[in-house]
Formats: sequence, C-alpha cells, structure tokens
Amino acid sequence: MLKQQLKFKLSQKLSPQQIQLMKLIQLPTQAFEQRVKQELEENPALDSGKEDARDEYEEFDNSADEEYDYEKIETEIDVDDYLSDDEIPSYRLNSNNYSADDEERQVPYASGTSFTQHLMGQLHTYRLSDEQMEIAEFLIGSVDESGYLRRELVDLMDDLAFTQNIYTSEDELEKILRIVQNLDPAGVGARSLEECLLIQLKRKEETEAVALAIAILTDAFDHFSKKHYSRLLSKFDITEDQLRDAIDEIEHLNPKPGGSYSGNTKVVEHVIPDFTINIRDGELELTLNGRNAPEMHVSREYTNMLKGYKAAKEKSKSQKDAVLFIKQKLDAAKWFIEAIKQRQQTLFVTMSAIMEYQKEYFLTGDERNLRPMILKDIADEIEMDVSTVSRVANSKYVDTPYGTKLIKEFFSESMTNDQGEEVSTREIKKILEITIQEEDKRKPLTDDKLAKILKEKGYPIARRTVAKYREQLDVPVARLRKEI
Repeated sequence: MLKQQLKFKLSQKLSPQQIQLMKLIQLPTQAFEQRVKQELEENPALDSGKEDARDEYEEFDNSADEEYDYEKIETEIDVDDYLSDDEIPSYRLNSNNYSADDEERQVPYASGTSFTQHLMGQLHTYRLSDEQMEIAEFLIGSVDESGYLRRELVDLMDDLAFTQNIYTSEDELEKILRIVQNLDPAGVGARSLEECLLIQLKRKEETEAVALAIAILTDAFDHFSKKHYSRLLSKFDITEDQLRDAIDEIEHLNPKPGGSYSGNTKVVEHVIPDFTINIRDGELELTLNGRNAPEMHVSREYTNMLKGYKAAKEKSKSQKDAVLFIKQKLDAAKWFIEAIKQRQQTLFVTMSAIMEYQKEYFLTGDERNLRPMILKDIADEIEMDVSTVSRVANSKYVDTPYGTKLIKEFFSESMTNDQGEEVSTREIKKILEITIQEEDKRKPLTDDKLAKILKEKGYPIARRTVAKYREQLDVPVARLRKEI
C-alpha cells in the first residue's frame, strides 16, 4: 500500500557564487592569474587597471525609479547585437573573410627535442641496412623514460613480426641492441640496473677501482645491493680501502640515464610563493604576493550603456534584452571584483594566523620549534570553516628566510612526551632525522635502538612508529645505510 508522508528537512546549500569563491581561494598564484585573464577575456564589462567606475553603476542599480522588474523580463535574448568582437566565436570572424591565396600566418610554437628524438638523431649516424635501421628504431621506441628496455627480446621479436612484418632472430636483436647501448647517455637501452651500471663502467678509463667495480657487479651484484661488505671483502680478497674505491666508482654512476636528459618532455613546475615572511628588527612581517591583488574595475562604457538604455522614454523588446544582458555582465564583473578582494583577505588572515601560531619556528627556522597544529586550530582562530583553511594550506607556498615551504607542512599531529607536554610529530621526526645523521655508518642504528634513544630523550614512541616516521623521511633500514 502506498503511503504519503510529509517530512521537514533543514539543509544548507552553497550558492554558485560561494562555490566559485571557494575555487578562487584554492588556486595558487599562477593559476589565479590565468583565471583573472580568462574572466577579462570573457566579460567585456570587466576592465583591468586602477580606474573605478563602480560607484556610478551602484548608484544606478540602486535607484528608486527603476522601471523594470528584471525577474520578469523575457530571457530568450538575442545577444549578437551587444557582444564585443572578443566574444564573437572565431568561426564567425574567419568564415568568408579570407581568400584561398591569402598568406597563412600562424604563431609558431616552441619546440623541444624529446628523449626518443635525441636517440634517433644519434642512431641515424650509423651505417645500417634498412631492416637493421627499422629494428634499431623499434628498440629505441621501446625504451622507457628512465632509459631502460623493460621487455624481453623474445616479446620484441614477436612484435616486430606482427606489427612491422620483420622476421628476425634473438641473436640479431641482441646485436642491434648493442648498437643502441652505444648511444648517449651512457647506460641507455639496458635491461636491468646491473647492466645499466656495467655499460657505464665499461666506458670509463680502466683503473684498479673500475675493474673491481665491474667484477663486483658481474659476480656479486646481490651482495653489493644488500651491502654485505664482509662477504665482498672475503670473496675478492681485497682491503677495505680497495672496496671503498670500487663502491665510490659505482655510486657516481647514473641509475636512470633517461632522467638526466635535459631535453625530455617532462613539464617542470616552477613554484611561485603566494606569501613572503621576513624578519625585521626581531619581528615577523608577512606580505601577500602582489600578483594575487590585481587592480580591476567595472567598465565605464558598459555602465554608461546601461544608464543610456534606462534614460530612453520608449523601450523596445530588443532594448529590454540589452538591459538584461548588460546588467548580467555588470553584476558578474562586480561580483568577481568583490570575490578577488575576499580571496585576498581570506589568504592574508589565514596565513597571519599560521605565522603567529608558529612564531617561534619562523623566527628560528628550527623544525623542533614547530608546535602541534591542526586545521581546526587555525579555523577556530580566524572563525572560518576548516575546509577554507585546508584550501589555503594544501595549495599555497610561503617564502621564508629558510626556503620556500608548502604551507601544509607546518601542520602536524601532537604526541605527549615523558613530561606530559604536547609536542609536534614534526619535532620528533626532526630529532629522529638528526639521530640517524649522527649515527656510526659502519654500524647503523636499528629501529629498536632508535626507539630506545628517542625514549631516553623524552619521546616514548614504539618501534613501529619509529619505522613509520623513518619511511616518511625516506630513510632506508639500518642494513642499507651501512657504509664501509
């Protein structure tokens, strides 16, 4: 049986403007500049610069003798007559405006050389048959961005047969692979780390240390990778100095030859600090990057157009449509200007609270002075939502006297030391890092010993917590930190 019920539900939803503001707050400086540029291009009622015609618009918009109820004006608007050239689609401008024999002018794009193209250029200096060249090009195309050939030759042989209609043998593939491995950077085309390092060593001038390094990688790679130095000393009957020299040769090799190529196609992101903190006369000074505070104003031309339409005694439907269109653009421009101001204020207030909360750290640069701080601490301080603080912290950088830092790095949970005081987990990680740096590398400290040392220093944390912090610091286990 169907039942009909009446339920009351209280809910709160963000308006589209509030959502847009949240998105603006989240944008870092460079992305924010692009957003401002986009808005300027899309809204002809918005101008950049110091001139401000908003007062006229506000005076008109709030006038008592307004004749139209904008909510009731028809919304089927033909806006073509009121668009500026900037808003007309490109196809409307280009179509039938050029003859077939007009010179085509295009802005050239900057072009770089990819890692694969770099290898191909070298390959084409070799004298090879057409089939050998096709095979070599196929092998280069199979090299990954680190410079390795990850697939088995048997699989590549099958691919050549199916995709290139080239039937060859594994021996022939091996022979042509040697040619690829002669290309620069040294180590490219290797099928394993061991082979990559050996290719590089064999290009070096042969010395006692290089010869021993080759022998170690060829006959005892497992012992070397696990740092079983005592077994290497015994196996090759050498002194510690000889082993140290051989290991030094290996450690100066490049394990990822493809990554060192400066012309690779990876995009390098340049961090632009959103804030700057300076110390002046023992006090902290915070400034917001000026690129976050562009000068903008409502177009005087559009304001005058709106006043002109209002002054007309008789208004046609097209004029009513024009009034609605212009008012929409002016409203959007006014809102965007106010949103930018609110974004500036939110960023500055949030970062000011963080700076004051972590004042001791910003004055000294010592991570051990970082106080435990969570998003709610700052949200309560500035009386804003936690999500707003999160948007600022997760995407913004601050330039400090100690380097450029991601703001979210200043947030950390708290732990209680043996004196009952709350300390930041960042402080504990820093002490752990210093302890590992000062250890005897011939006998590195295990996680159990590290936990014991931290306990002695007043930080009673478990061995598994030490292991977790060590991994977060990207520090290997004791055995792999061993040096001879």
